[in-house]
Amino acid sequence: MKFIPTLIAAIGLATGALASAQEADIRKALAERIPQMDKIDEVRPTQMKGLYEVRIGTDLFYTDAKGDYVIQGELIDAKARRNLTEDRIAKLTAVEFSALPLKDAFTIVRGNGKRKVAVFEDPNCGYCKRFERDLQNVDNVTVYLFLYPILSPDSAEKSRNVWCAKDKVNAWQDLMVRDKPAPAASCDTAALQRNLAFGRKHKITGTPTLIFADGSRVPGAIGAQEVEKRLAEATGESTRAN
Repeated sequence: MKFIPTLIAAIGLATGALASAQEADIRKALAERIPQMDKIDEVRPTQMKGLYEVRIGTDLFYTDAKGDYVIQGELIDAKARRNLTEDRIAKLTAVEFSALPLKDAFTIVRGNGKRKVAVFEDPNCGYCKRFERDLQNVDNVTVYLFLYPILSPDSAEKSRNVWCAKDKVNAWQDLMVRDKPAPAASCDTAALQRNLAFGRKHKITGTPTLIFADGSRVPGAIGAQEVEKRLAEATGESTRAN
């Protein structure tokens, strides 16, 4: 029976070679038929038999084994009730918290500040204002606020006034929570440009975008209760509670 491990290993190698050949065929077919798909980063099988994921950066497409058809959309696992495309993109766009350029943010500390979250916000974003008002109800947290002026030239001006204020936190809270504009100010705003570059690199396309300590990312405004839930998950509080 000593031949069994060898046979299993041989089958594994053959399967791997077949998969590699399949991926190569898909790459070749798509590059020839769709010039925009000549630089594919990854091809891999999905949970649906005969369907392959084609990844270009963080953009996902789906194709058959021959590259005859391309689908742009979301793959849903109806049985598990999970959006597989959304799950995959979340993994691809996750940002290590330790990789965040915290020097380009200012901090808002509430309570003991033990829990941490980074937020990218535009001062002209209505959803950001709603989020900031909800965030007032979350305690024992440190918020790293990255000014991310992407909506209009006026966003850049307002971000500059906040960043250059003597008290950034107060200027930000006045603007977003109390609708009181920050006085005109000027200083070195290279940090804001670095924030924009960081956002482009990591596909931060909307505000607010939240990044929690475990690297999980949430695009869009969420309420205080959901923030609490995410903070607990990121720090393992919910696991310890169970």
